[in-house]
Amino acid sequence: MSTPPERDHWLVRPATIRRLWVLLAVILAATVAVQLAFPEKGKFGIDGWFGFAAGFGFLACVAMVVFAKGLGVFLKRKDTYYDD
Repeated sequence: MSTPPERDHWLVRPATIRRLWVLLAVILAATVAVQLAFPEKGKFGIDGWFGFAAGFGFLACVAMVVFAKGLGVFLKRKDTYYDD
């Protein structure tokens, strides 16, 4: 039997999760928008593009997740590993 929604922890309530996603999106947009006020010259050309750091960070995060999933294929054990 599940608990009523008002008794759930505040982090698992759907309204709170929605608010946290909106807050995160606003913070990320603000950090990219700051680059309008303080433009970067960049040292290598491409790193001077608008929003480069945000895009690079996102792609690096995606690459790490994909690499970890691929590594898990090689390091994974059978479900009965400890039963042997």
